Amino acid sequence: MSGTREAIAAARRLVVKVGSSALTTAGSGLDPARLDALVDAIAERVARETQIVLVSSGAIGAGLAPLSLGKRPRDLATQQAAASVGQLALAHAYAESFGRYALTVGQVLLTSDDVVRRSHYRNAQRTFSRLLALGAVPVVNENDTVATEEIRFGDNDRLAALVAHLIGADALILLSDVDGLYDGDPRDGATRKLTEVLSESDVDGISVGMSSSGLGTGGMVSKLAAARTAAGAGIPVLLAAASEASAALTSASPGTAFAPADTRLSARRFWLGYAADTTGRLRLDDGAVTAVVRRRRSLLAAGITGVEGDFQAGDVVDLVDAKDRPVARGVVAFDATELPELIGHSTPELPAEQRREVVHADDLVPLRR
Repeated sequence: MSGTREAIAAARRLVVKVGSSALTTAGSGLDPARLDALVDAIAERVARETQIVLVSSGAIGAGLAPLSLGKRPRDLATQQAAASVGQLALAHAYAESFGRYALTVGQVLLTSDDVVRRSHYRNAQRTFSRLLALGAVPVVNENDTVATEEIRFGDNDRLAALVAHLIGADALILLSDVDGLYDGDPRDGATRKLTEVLSESDVDGISVGMSSSGLGTGGMVSKLAAARTAAGAGIPVLLAAASEASAALTSASPGTAFAPADTRLSARRFWLGYAADTTGRLRLDDGAVTAVVRRRRSLLAAGITGVEGDFQAGDVVDLVDAKDRPVARGVVAFDATELPELIGHSTPELPAEQRREVVHADDLVPLRR
Protein backbone atom coordinates (compact mmCIF):
# COMPACT_ATOMS: atom_id res chain seq x y z
CA MET A 1 0.00 0.00 0.00
CA SER A 2 1.29 3.46 -0.89
CA GLY A 3 2.20 6.02 1.73
CA THR A 4 -0.73 8.17 0.57
CA ARG A 5 -3.23 5.38 1.18
CA GLU A 6 -1.67 4.60 4.55
CA ALA A 7 -2.06 8.26 5.54
CA ILE A 8 -5.74 8.25 4.51
CA ALA A 9 -6.40 4.99 6.38
CA ALA A 10 -4.75 6.42 9.51
CA ALA A 11 -6.33 9.91 9.34
CA ARG A 12 -7.76 11.12 12.64
CA ARG A 13 -9.83 13.91 11.05
CA LEU A 14 -11.45 13.15 7.72
CA VAL A 15 -13.77 14.82 5.22
CA VAL A 16 -15.98 12.48 3.19
CA LYS A 17 -17.90 13.80 0.18
CA VAL A 18 -20.71 11.84 -1.49
CA GLY A 19 -22.41 12.80 -4.74
CA SER A 20 -26.10 13.01 -5.62
CA SER A 21 -26.00 10.00 -7.93
CA ALA A 22 -24.78 7.82 -5.06
CA LEU A 23 -27.78 8.68 -2.86
CA THR A 24 -30.74 9.48 -5.10
CA THR A 25 -32.55 8.50 -8.28
CA ALA A 26 -34.48 10.88 -10.51
CA GLY A 27 -37.71 8.92 -10.18
CA SER A 28 -37.72 7.90 -6.53
CA GLY A 29 -35.63 10.50 -4.70
CA LEU A 30 -33.52 9.31 -1.79
CA ASP A 31 -32.46 5.66 -1.80
CA PRO A 32 -32.54 4.56 1.88
CA ALA A 33 -30.41 1.47 1.25
CA ARG A 34 -27.60 3.50 -0.35
CA LEU A 35 -27.73 6.11 2.39
CA ASP A 36 -27.67 3.49 5.15
CA ALA A 37 -24.68 1.74 3.52
CA LEU A 38 -22.76 5.01 3.50
CA VAL A 39 -23.66 5.70 7.14
CA ASP A 40 -22.60 2.16 8.09
CA ALA A 41 -19.14 2.80 6.65
CA ILE A 42 -18.82 6.21 8.31
CA ALA A 43 -20.00 4.89 11.68
CA GLU A 44 -17.43 2.10 11.50
CA ARG A 45 -14.67 4.68 10.97
CA VAL A 46 -16.01 6.93 13.75
CA ALA A 47 -15.85 3.92 16.07
CA ARG A 48 -12.10 3.92 15.37
CA GLU A 49 -11.99 7.40 16.96
CA THR A 50 -11.84 9.30 13.68
CA GLN A 51 -13.60 12.65 13.48
CA ILE A 52 -15.58 12.85 10.24
CA VAL A 53 -17.26 15.71 8.41
CA LEU A 54 -19.66 14.53 5.71
CA VAL A 55 -20.18 16.80 2.69
CA SER A 56 -23.34 15.47 1.10
CA SER A 57 -24.99 16.34 -2.17
CA GLY A 58 -28.51 15.14 -2.80
CA ALA A 59 -30.81 17.89 -1.49
CA ILE A 60 -32.12 18.85 -4.92
CA GLY A 61 -32.34 15.19 -5.99
CA ALA A 62 -34.25 14.35 -2.81
CA GLY A 63 -36.77 17.10 -3.56
CA LEU A 64 -37.60 16.03 -7.13
CA ALA A 65 -40.03 13.19 -6.40
CA PRO A 66 -42.04 15.03 -3.68
CA LEU A 67 -42.50 17.93 -6.11
CA SER A 68 -43.34 15.61 -9.03
CA LEU A 69 -40.31 16.74 -11.00
CA GLY A 70 -39.01 14.10 -13.38
CA LYS A 71 -35.47 15.48 -13.69
CA ARG A 72 -33.16 18.07 -12.20
CA PRO A 73 -34.50 21.53 -13.09
CA ARG A 74 -32.31 23.95 -14.97
CA ASP A 75 -33.69 27.23 -13.63
CA LEU A 76 -32.35 28.49 -10.32
CA ALA A 77 -35.74 29.18 -8.69
CA THR A 78 -36.95 25.59 -9.19
CA GLN A 79 -33.59 24.22 -8.02
CA GLN A 80 -33.96 26.28 -4.85
CA ALA A 81 -37.53 25.04 -4.35
CA ALA A 82 -36.41 21.43 -4.78
CA ALA A 83 -33.53 22.01 -2.36
CA SER A 84 -35.92 23.50 0.20
CA VAL A 85 -37.99 20.31 0.22
CA GLY A 86 -35.10 17.90 -0.27
CA GLN A 87 -32.79 19.37 2.36
CA LEU A 88 -35.33 18.58 5.07
CA ALA A 89 -35.74 15.03 3.80
CA LEU A 90 -31.98 14.55 3.53
CA ALA A 91 -31.27 15.85 7.04
CA HIS A 92 -34.03 13.67 8.52
CA ALA A 93 -32.73 10.59 6.71
CA TYR A 94 -29.20 11.16 8.00
CA ALA A 95 -30.42 11.79 11.55
CA GLU A 96 -32.42 8.55 11.47
CA SER A 97 -29.61 6.50 9.94
CA PHE A 98 -26.83 7.79 12.21
CA GLY A 99 -29.22 7.36 15.13
CA ARG A 100 -28.86 3.60 14.68
CA TYR A 101 -25.33 4.08 16.05
CA ALA A 102 -26.30 6.67 18.68
CA LEU A 103 -24.47 9.31 16.65
CA THR A 104 -25.78 12.88 16.52
CA VAL A 105 -25.60 14.85 13.28
CA GLY A 106 -25.40 18.60 12.87
CA GLN A 107 -26.45 20.28 9.65
CA VAL A 108 -24.10 22.96 8.25
CA LEU A 109 -25.30 24.87 5.17
CA LEU A 110 -22.72 27.06 3.44
CA THR A 111 -22.49 29.50 0.56
CA SER A 112 -19.24 30.65 -1.01
CA ASP A 113 -19.61 33.88 0.98
CA ASP A 114 -18.89 31.82 4.11
CA VAL A 115 -15.37 31.00 2.94
CA VAL A 116 -14.66 34.08 0.81
CA ARG A 117 -15.20 36.47 3.71
CA ARG A 118 -12.48 35.99 6.32
CA SER A 119 -14.82 36.67 9.26
CA HIS A 120 -17.29 34.03 8.02
CA TYR A 121 -14.41 31.62 7.40
CA ARG A 122 -13.32 31.87 11.03
CA ASN A 123 -16.89 31.46 12.26
CA ALA A 124 -17.27 28.28 10.22
CA GLN A 125 -13.99 26.96 11.65
CA ARG A 126 -15.26 27.49 15.19
CA THR A 127 -18.59 25.80 14.45
CA PHE A 128 -16.94 22.70 12.98
CA SER A 129 -14.43 22.53 15.81
CA ARG A 130 -17.13 22.60 18.46
CA LEU A 131 -19.38 20.08 16.71
CA LEU A 132 -16.50 17.63 16.38
CA ALA A 133 -15.41 18.18 19.99
CA LEU A 134 -18.97 17.33 21.10
CA GLY A 135 -18.86 14.06 19.16
CA ALA A 136 -21.32 15.08 16.45
CA VAL A 137 -21.01 14.30 12.73
CA PRO A 138 -21.39 17.57 10.78
CA VAL A 139 -23.30 17.07 7.53
CA VAL A 140 -22.47 19.83 5.07
CA ASN A 141 -24.16 20.98 1.90
CA GLU A 142 -24.22 24.11 -0.19
CA ASN A 143 -27.13 26.29 0.88
CA ASP A 144 -28.99 25.86 -2.41
CA THR A 145 -32.13 27.55 -1.10
CA VAL A 146 -30.42 30.96 -0.97
CA ALA A 147 -27.36 30.55 -3.21
CA THR A 148 -27.39 32.52 -6.46
CA GLU A 149 -25.29 32.11 -9.59
CA GLU A 150 -22.93 34.77 -8.25
CA ILE A 151 -22.25 33.19 -4.84
CA ARG A 152 -22.80 29.44 -5.31
CA PHE A 153 -19.91 26.98 -5.06
CA GLY A 154 -21.15 25.29 -8.22
CA ASP A 155 -20.47 21.81 -6.93
CA ASN A 156 -19.89 20.06 -3.63
CA ASP A 157 -16.54 18.63 -4.72
CA ARG A 158 -14.95 22.07 -4.47
CA LEU A 159 -16.87 22.68 -1.25
CA ALA A 160 -15.39 19.47 0.19
CA ALA A 161 -11.84 20.55 -0.68
CA LEU A 162 -12.39 23.92 1.00
CA VAL A 163 -13.93 22.33 4.10
CA ALA A 164 -11.05 19.83 4.32
CA HIS A 165 -8.55 22.65 4.64
CA LEU A 166 -10.83 24.79 6.80
CA ILE A 167 -11.08 22.08 9.50
CA GLY A 168 -7.46 20.94 9.22
CA ALA A 169 -8.44 17.50 7.91
CA ASP A 170 -5.81 14.80 7.58
CA ALA A 171 -7.41 13.46 4.39
CA LEU A 172 -10.29 13.87 1.93
CA ILE A 173 -12.35 11.04 0.40
CA LEU A 174 -14.49 11.78 -2.67
CA LEU A 175 -17.21 9.16 -3.30
CA SER A 176 -19.25 9.06 -6.50
CA ASP A 177 -20.59 6.71 -9.17
CA VAL A 178 -17.12 6.31 -10.73
CA ASP A 179 -14.50 3.98 -9.24
CA GLY A 180 -11.50 6.22 -9.87
CA LEU A 181 -9.76 8.51 -12.32
CA TYR A 182 -9.31 7.21 -15.86
CA ASP A 183 -7.13 8.60 -18.63
CA GLY A 184 -10.27 8.93 -20.79
CA ASP A 185 -13.95 7.99 -20.82
CA PRO A 186 -14.22 4.89 -18.56
CA ARG A 187 -16.95 3.54 -20.87
CA ASP A 188 -14.25 3.16 -23.50
CA GLY A 189 -12.54 -0.19 -23.01
CA ALA A 190 -9.21 1.24 -24.12
CA THR A 191 -8.89 3.61 -21.15
CA ARG A 192 -6.76 2.95 -18.09
CA LYS A 193 -7.51 3.68 -14.44
CA LEU A 194 -4.85 5.62 -12.57
CA THR A 195 -4.38 4.14 -9.11
CA GLU A 196 -1.84 6.69 -7.88
CA VAL A 197 -1.36 10.35 -8.80
CA LEU A 198 2.01 11.46 -7.47
CA SER A 199 2.33 14.85 -9.18
CA GLU A 200 0.61 17.26 -11.54
CA SER A 201 2.41 15.71 -14.50
CA ASP A 202 0.49 12.45 -13.92
CA VAL A 203 -2.80 14.12 -14.89
CA ASP A 204 -1.57 16.50 -17.60
CA GLY A 205 -3.49 15.95 -20.80
CA ILE A 206 -6.18 13.75 -19.25
CA SER A 207 -9.62 14.39 -20.72
CA VAL A 208 -12.50 13.90 -18.29
CA GLY A 209 -16.21 14.40 -18.86
CA MET A 210 -19.39 15.12 -16.97
CA SER A 211 -21.49 12.63 -15.03
CA SER A 212 -24.29 11.06 -17.04
CA SER A 213 -26.67 10.70 -14.10
CA GLY A 214 -28.31 14.08 -14.62
CA LEU A 215 -28.55 14.57 -10.86
CA GLY A 216 -25.33 16.35 -9.92
CA THR A 217 -23.53 19.49 -11.07
CA GLY A 218 -20.00 18.19 -11.00
CA GLY A 219 -18.79 15.06 -12.76
CA MET A 220 -15.18 14.01 -13.05
CA VAL A 221 -14.08 17.52 -14.07
CA SER A 222 -14.98 18.93 -10.65
CA LYS A 223 -13.70 15.88 -8.79
CA LEU A 224 -10.31 16.13 -10.43
CA ALA A 225 -10.20 19.88 -9.74
CA ALA A 226 -11.13 19.31 -6.08
CA ALA A 227 -8.56 16.54 -5.68
CA ARG A 228 -5.84 18.74 -7.18
CA THR A 229 -6.85 21.66 -4.95
CA ALA A 230 -6.72 19.60 -1.75
CA ALA A 231 -3.56 17.68 -2.69
CA GLY A 232 -1.86 20.91 -3.73
CA ALA A 233 -2.61 22.30 -0.27
CA GLY A 234 -1.03 19.28 1.42
CA ILE A 235 -4.07 17.03 1.97
CA PRO A 236 -4.04 13.41 0.66
CA VAL A 237 -7.11 12.54 -1.41
CA LEU A 238 -8.89 9.31 -2.35
CA LEU A 239 -11.36 9.19 -5.25
CA ALA A 240 -13.51 6.05 -5.16
CA ALA A 241 -16.96 4.64 -5.90
CA ALA A 242 -19.64 5.11 -3.24
CA SER A 243 -20.39 1.39 -3.55
CA GLU A 244 -16.89 0.80 -2.13
CA ALA A 245 -17.33 3.23 0.76
CA SER A 246 -16.54 0.63 3.41
CA ALA A 247 -13.16 -0.27 1.85
CA ALA A 248 -12.42 3.39 1.12
CA LEU A 249 -12.98 4.38 4.74
CA THR A 250 -11.16 1.44 6.31
CA SER A 251 -8.15 0.48 4.20
CA ALA A 252 -8.27 3.24 1.55
CA SER A 253 -7.56 0.46 -0.94
CA PRO A 254 -9.91 1.19 -3.87
CA GLY A 255 -9.99 4.07 -6.35
CA THR A 256 -7.34 6.65 -7.14
CA ALA A 257 -5.07 8.15 -4.48
CA PHE A 258 -3.65 11.67 -4.90
CA ALA A 259 -0.39 12.29 -3.07
CA PRO A 260 -0.26 15.58 -1.12
CA ALA A 261 2.20 18.38 -1.71
CA ASP A 262 5.15 18.37 0.68
CA THR A 263 4.03 21.53 2.47
CA ARG A 264 0.54 22.26 3.74
CA LEU A 265 -0.60 25.82 3.01
CA SER A 266 -1.46 28.07 5.93
CA ALA A 267 -5.12 28.99 6.33
CA ARG A 268 -4.46 32.47 4.96
CA ARG A 269 -2.55 31.26 1.92
CA PHE A 270 -5.13 28.59 1.16
CA TRP A 271 -7.91 31.15 1.43
CA LEU A 272 -5.97 33.46 -0.84
CA GLY A 273 -5.22 30.79 -3.45
CA TYR A 274 -8.49 28.86 -3.56
CA ALA A 275 -11.32 30.54 -1.65
CA ALA A 276 -11.00 34.30 -2.08
CA ASP A 277 -13.01 36.13 -4.71
CA THR A 278 -10.90 37.91 -7.36
CA THR A 279 -11.86 41.31 -8.75
CA GLY A 280 -9.28 41.80 -11.49
CA ARG A 281 -6.30 40.49 -13.45
CA LEU A 282 -2.71 41.58 -13.93
CA ARG A 283 -0.98 40.37 -17.09
CA LEU A 284 2.71 39.47 -16.58
CA ASP A 285 5.66 39.17 -18.93
CA ASP A 286 7.71 35.97 -18.99
CA GLY A 287 10.33 37.34 -16.59
CA ALA A 288 7.72 38.27 -14.00
CA VAL A 289 6.07 34.84 -14.28
CA THR A 290 9.41 33.19 -13.54
CA ALA A 291 10.09 35.50 -10.61
CA VAL A 292 6.64 35.02 -9.07
CA VAL A 293 6.09 31.30 -9.68
CA ARG A 294 9.55 29.75 -9.54
CA ARG A 295 11.51 32.16 -7.38
CA ARG A 296 8.56 33.19 -5.15
CA ARG A 297 9.44 36.88 -5.48
CA SER A 298 7.17 39.90 -5.18
CA LEU A 299 5.53 41.29 -8.30
CA LEU A 300 6.94 44.67 -9.37
CA ALA A 301 5.42 47.18 -11.80
CA ALA A 302 8.16 46.50 -14.36
CA GLY A 303 6.88 42.97 -14.98
CA ILE A 304 3.25 43.94 -15.65
CA THR A 305 2.04 44.33 -19.24
CA GLY A 306 -1.69 44.87 -18.71
CA VAL A 307 -4.42 45.55 -16.14
CA GLU A 308 -8.04 44.30 -16.20
CA GLY A 309 -10.91 44.84 -13.81
CA ASP A 310 -12.12 47.38 -11.29
CA PHE A 311 -10.28 46.75 -8.02
CA GLN A 312 -8.92 48.66 -5.06
CA ALA A 313 -5.77 48.28 -3.02
CA GLY A 314 -6.25 45.28 -0.73
CA ASP A 315 -8.38 43.30 -3.20
CA VAL A 316 -7.37 39.85 -4.50
CA VAL A 317 -6.43 39.64 -8.19
CA ASP A 318 -5.33 36.90 -10.57
CA LEU A 319 -1.88 37.08 -12.14
CA VAL A 320 -1.90 35.68 -15.69
CA ASP A 321 0.81 34.89 -18.23
CA ALA A 322 1.05 35.88 -21.88
CA LYS A 323 -1.26 32.98 -22.83
CA ASP A 324 -3.96 34.21 -20.45
CA ARG A 325 -3.40 31.36 -17.97
CA PRO A 326 -3.67 32.19 -14.24
CA VAL A 327 -0.29 31.47 -12.64
CA ALA A 328 -0.76 33.07 -9.22
CA ARG A 329 -3.13 35.04 -7.05
CA GLY A 330 -2.40 37.82 -4.63
CA VAL A 331 -3.42 40.95 -2.72
CA VAL A 332 -2.75 44.03 -4.85
CA ALA A 333 -1.26 47.16 -3.27
CA PHE A 334 -2.65 49.68 -5.78
CA ASP A 335 -6.04 50.68 -7.16
CA ALA A 336 -6.83 49.69 -10.75
CA THR A 337 -6.80 53.38 -11.72
CA GLU A 338 -3.24 53.86 -10.40
CA LEU A 339 -1.52 50.98 -12.17
CA PRO A 340 -1.68 51.86 -15.90
CA GLU A 341 0.82 54.70 -15.55
CA LEU A 342 3.16 52.54 -13.44
CA ILE A 343 3.36 49.31 -15.42
CA GLY A 344 6.55 48.61 -17.30
CA HIS A 345 8.59 51.02 -15.19
CA SER A 346 11.42 49.92 -12.91
CA THR A 347 11.19 50.86 -9.23
CA PRO A 348 13.76 53.74 -9.39
CA GLU A 349 11.72 55.34 -12.18
CA LEU A 350 8.61 55.61 -10.01
CA PRO A 351 7.68 58.47 -7.66
CA ALA A 352 8.94 57.86 -4.12
CA GLU A 353 5.46 57.22 -2.72
CA GLN A 354 4.85 54.48 -5.32
CA ARG A 355 8.12 52.59 -4.98
CA ARG A 356 6.63 49.44 -3.49
CA GLU A 357 5.66 45.98 -4.64
CA VAL A 358 2.44 45.70 -6.62
CA VAL A 359 1.87 42.30 -4.96
CA HIS A 360 4.16 41.43 -2.05
CA ALA A 361 5.53 37.90 -1.87
CA ASP A 362 3.89 37.41 1.54
CA ASP A 363 0.50 38.11 -0.06
CA LEU A 364 1.01 35.96 -3.16
CA VAL A 365 0.24 32.30 -3.86
CA PRO A 366 1.45 30.53 -7.05
CA LEU A 367 -1.22 28.26 -8.55
CA ARG A 368 -0.56 24.65 -9.53
CA ARG A 369 -0.94 24.11 -13.28
